[in-house]
Amino acid sequence: MSKTGPDLRVRGFAGRIDSPNPFWLASAPPTNCGEQIMRAFDAGWGGAVWKTIGEPVTNVSSRYSATGWNGQRIMGFNNIELISDRSVEENLSEMAEVKKRYPQHAVIASLMVASTRDAWHEIVARSEDAGADGLELNFGCPHGMSERGMGSAVGQVPEYAEMITAWVKEKARTPVLVKLTPNITDIRTVARAAKRGGADGLSAINTINSITGIDLDTFTPRPNVDGKSSHGGYCGPAVKPIALNMVQQVMADPDSALPLSGIGGIGTWSDAAEFILLGCGTVQVCTAAMHYGYRIVEDMAEGLENWMRSKGFSTIEDFRGLSLSRVTDWKHLNLNYKIVARINEQKCIGCDLCHIACWDGAHQCIHLDRVAGPVDGPVELHSLPSEREAQSRIGITNTPVTRKERALKLAALGPYPTPLARIPRVDETECVGCNLCSLVCPVDECITMVRVDTGMAPESWEERTHGAACVTDPNQA
Repeated sequence: MSKTGPDLRVRGFAGRIDSPNPFWLASAPPTNCGEQIMRAFDAGWGGAVWKTIGEPVTNVSSRYSATGWNGQRIMGFNNIELISDRSVEENLSEMAEVKKRYPQHAVIASLMVASTRDAWHEIVARSEDAGADGLELNFGCPHGMSERGMGSAVGQVPEYAEMITAWVKEKARTPVLVKLTPNITDIRTVARAAKRGGADGLSAINTINSITGIDLDTFTPRPNVDGKSSHGGYCGPAVKPIALNMVQQVMADPDSALPLSGIGGIGTWSDAAEFILLGCGTVQVCTAAMHYGYRIVEDMAEGLENWMRSKGFSTIEDFRGLSLSRVTDWKHLNLNYKIVARINEQKCIGCDLCHIACWDGAHQCIHLDRVAGPVDGPVELHSLPSEREAQSRIGITNTPVTRKERALKLAALGPYPTPLARIPRVDETECVGCNLCSLVCPVDECITMVRVDTGMAPESWEERTHGAACVTDPNQA
């Protein structure tokens, strides 16, 4: 590692694309024009994928809707906006100016035109003449454009995706990325097709078909366009788990894997690190930039640098893909691995959420029945109900209670901030280690999952059932 710290630079992504860092803006409203992209580069973004260029469209008014969660706005974001409504000439003229002023930054032209060889050859040549560092073929847009035979209408048919990718590669001098749609049974089928067509890289995922909600007064889904709506593309934090799964599927498949730019719910440095750990060479951000502005990249870059420094990583390549080998099919998981929940009495606030969740949603192994004496583990002592009643009566007074008296009173109740009778007990013999209690607990590190030695050798479902088959099948005896 250099004395100046980790190096975030991207070198040779998809063959020949360099950028100051892996943080790119995705093809979307934040990259609609050259002025925006130049401001984004000034803020610290390493690259930008231009809002998709093609035959200009007419967009509707009322284009976005969102879902919130627990007081947080835009947990999920939906749009019915189409590609750029500006001319090809205007977009490419501004692209040339951006590359002239910011030669070290990655500028990728996102393209979508009619499914003819001549149309693709023309837009490829014009984009590269404008200085694009690479081309992203938008085979993923799920609304509007798909009704015109473009976008996901191509990305959902492997044969079409392969054919158009091959057309582009006939003309392209710069790296070609294919943007994959998640609105398909198996994303790997189109990734394989793109690879067969000669793609130099991939980007994934595009937005997910959605209806985010319905106005219960007007009965019209959102966004409302003169009393009607349409399904749109869903993105934002809510889609990150889906995106991570699909990125892993592609990168773990030898017939699919190519240099990949990860997209889907990325808004923090830790989100970016997760995508890179699954093999991504760059990451693209849209919703977070629309929500909070371009300057979020400052925290993303600083946070990633600090994490890399703490782990001893010098470059992005040092940790790219490290988590791929840790994802496997369920049948290969160790059935004899066991963890149980442990409650830290010093941190428990007696909210009872873990008990409720365990009884109503899990495996009924957390109890509110602590009694004096040993109970399946360490000794648990607390006052009898009659003793607590007597102490309560003594505490009733007409004179103010001083801080010292209050402290003495609390000390007399026991060693924990919460009365022991309110602290749940885990029956470790029944605990299956599902993690639910630790997930619902509002106090960090109050409930931890601890490994318990079962005394049994590791054994997967595949190994166990294969062994049973060996015993019961006389042909394998």
